[in-house]
Amino acid sequence: MAKDRAFTSVPGATFTNTKSSSFQHKSKLVEKAEKADRKLRRRQRYVEKDGRCNVQHGNVRETYRYLTDIFTTLVDLKWRVSLLVFILAYAITWLFFGLIWWFIAYCRGDLDHLEDRTWTPCVNNLNGFVSAFLFSIETETTIGYGHRVITDKCPEGIVLLLLQAILGSMVNAFMVGCMFVKISQPNKRAETLVFSSHAVISQRDDKLCLMFRVGDLRNSHIVEASIRAKLIKSKQTQEGEFIPLNQTDINVGFETGDDRLFLVSPLVISHEINEHSPFWEVSKRQLEKDEFEIVVILEGMVEATGMTCQARSSYLVDEVLWGHRFMSVLSLEDGFYEVDYNTFHQTFEVPTPLCSAREMAEAAARMDAHLYWSIPSQLDEKVEEGTEKENLTKEINGTLSSAESEQILL
Repeated sequence: MAKDRAFTSVPGATFTNTKSSSFQHKSKLVEKAEKADRKLRRRQRYVEKDGRCNVQHGNVRETYRYLTDIFTTLVDLKWRVSLLVFILAYAITWLFFGLIWWFIAYCRGDLDHLEDRTWTPCVNNLNGFVSAFLFSIETETTIGYGHRVITDKCPEGIVLLLLQAILGSMVNAFMVGCMFVKISQPNKRAETLVFSSHAVISQRDDKLCLMFRVGDLRNSHIVEASIRAKLIKSKQTQEGEFIPLNQTDINVGFETGDDRLFLVSPLVISHEINEHSPFWEVSKRQLEKDEFEIVVILEGMVEATGMTCQARSSYLVDEVLWGHRFMSVLSLEDGFYEVDYNTFHQTFEVPTPLCSAREMAEAAARMDAHLYWSIPSQLDEKVEEGTEKENLTKEINGTLSSAESEQILL
């Protein structure tokens, strides 16, 4: 009882409910999970940093269209599948024609007269399926060892020889062409075209600009290089239509020709944020809350092969740095320029307004208007001086009326 009285006699004692505390703990965990989920959804890319498009086609029922363009289908296959198709194409044709050669020899009875020197077979020294298979390989690949040869007493063999020669040439041209195109594809050339890991927003010539950097690691240049940029963002029209992943052009110099690049050293690509820009009303605070993706595309011809090459990359919202600028990578050495790629992705902070480009333009317009109305015009001063002199002259000459003189005195 003493313990109970001592316990209950404590003034201002507060008690916490274990159920409510556990509920609050669970609610915090739920909030963290929701934030993590939103963060994951925000980081869902349309185009990966290495240029791969993060899009998968499902429920494609018209698969016959892939067979109508079988050449492109084989070129687009992965290397291990392409090699498997390459080997199977030759192996199946060799086995198919080897089986036919063996069947002709079996039907003619050549296999029953192997020891008969007076018998003229269709193919000399063909004594089974293995030898027929080897003869098929020699015929299609035009090796011609000379041990197994066709005779002139077998018209069906002559026709089959012609068919195999023609079909073998077609298979050879098709498969070698596929492998040649696949080997010479400039996809790996795009691996040496690099984009900066971040895009930046800062001022250039008192104008807010979105910038990113591109560079070429090889000494062989990209001919007729051009750069494009797209803003990928969901949109809802005035009629209520929802457009997911809507694409909007970002002007990086198309009108002025600045999108045509001489990519010898790394270049900083700039997009001026003006009234035609999709970032016209975007401030730093709104940028942190927004969800979009910037896709940049670099195209050009490989100087060594003359084939068209395309490199792609993208920037999410958290990869756009407000108030930053790229470090310099170019330095003048003894007789040449050196590019330091250690600082290619590095940026540094610069003083940048936190407001949008529209607010900056409106503030500049208000400042200009204030200066215009606060400073008197020199022309008005000259007009006033001329009027005073004219009135004074009239008064001296006595030509001024009494009413006008009184008005001047007032």
